[in-house]
Amino acid sequence: MLVLITYDVSTETTEGRRRLRQVAKTCLNYGQRVQNSVFECLVDPAQLASLRQQLLKEIDTSEDSLRFYFLGKNWKPRIEHVGISEPYDPEGPLIA
Repeated sequence: MLVLITYDVSTETTEGRRRLRQVAKTCLNYGQRVQNSVFECLVDPAQLASLRQQLLKEIDTSEDSLRFYFLGKNWKPRIEHVGISEPYDPEGPLIA
């Protein structure tokens, strides 16, 4: 399933900036960054549970927020891209 993850992490403190880096790093382990604080993650239910658990451990719920958008298996017609950057194909080859 494709899951869109967005986050807003407070960066007013050193600890907040650390949380922001950790949240991004965790998301990179499961998906592709498509905007500054937006990741598309093609995961199975077990991977999603692990990702969700890791992210919940990283954030401070009194200062930060996370949003999960579940696009499911039939996600392709639900995404429209407009603009300069190349669209990302989660099913395409990963090139580092």
